[in-house]
Amino acid sequence: MAPPLSKSVSFGLLLIRIMVGVVFIFHGSQKLFGAWGGSGLDGFAGYLETMGVPYPHASAVLAGLAEFLGGISLVTGAFLRLLAIPLLITMLVAIFSAFPGKGFDAQKGGMEYPLTLLVVVAALAITGPGEYALLRRRAH
Repeated sequence: MAPPLSKSVSFGLLLIRIMVGVVFIFHGSQKLFGAWGGSGLDGFAGYLETMGVPYPHASAVLAGLAEFLGGISLVTGAFLRLLAIPLLITMLVAIFSAFPGKGFDAQKGGMEYPLTLLVVVAALAITGPGEYALLRRRAH
């Protein structure tokens, strides 16, 4: 078992988890519920269909759930390593379907944003949620 992380490292991980988790909850809510000006499932499925994504409605549900539930997992730290997997897959799909050949620069339609989210989620999955996480097993 790995040694416990310092309080400052765990607090830093908590801040990163909360911010990135809120971003995913925000975007997942837009896709699933049409919240905050989002297009909702039908609009997002239509967008996926224009890109040739197979089973666009099912894909929209899966992407929305991955972002929404993965965001909750990041904020709470609960099941982080497990729920990081669908988040990572969703970001990889976004990079290769919505941003192919557009380079890195987000201002030019590039993959900078989903790639950044992918790397942060991967790093959190590797390090774990830190000491400040729901359902964290504590050694006594």
